[in-house]
Amino acid sequence: MEVKVINKSEFNLPEYKSLDAAGLDLMANISSPISLSSLDRQLVPTGLYVALPKGTEGQVRPRSGLALKHGLTVLNAPGTIDADYRGEIKVLLINLSKEEIIINPGERIAQLVISRFQQIAWQEVETLDETIRGEGGYGHTGK
Repeated sequence: MEVKVINKSEFNLPEYKSLDAAGLDLMANISSPISLSSLDRQLVPTGLYVALPKGTEGQVRPRSGLALKHGLTVLNAPGTIDADYRGEIKVLLINLSKEEIIINPGERIAQLVISRFQQIAWQEVETLDETIRGEGGYGHTGK
């Protein structure tokens, strides 16, 4: 699938880092480092503008290495980019560690996954079909 993109950053377009990777790494399009203290959040620009095909969405997700090693994650994960959005892709980061984190220009801060979706139409009913699980919710299937 081809996606139209405008790149207003000074960095190359995001790319897949392995043959079967689902996500493209998004980079911080900033002119100087950003400091995030513990529990601080910041909306970080990428310089990218996209026109996603109808029936697709962009999901902005944390990078697992940043989350594990530094406690840096995407606050509204996954963030959703709708197919009709034409503004700049920005990433809402939060520092969940106890230490200050520095984000440098061009640093890979999140990943973008493009997925197909289907819109629904509600059908109001009085009852739902029975299943073995039934109403079992959080923690129902585990110990």
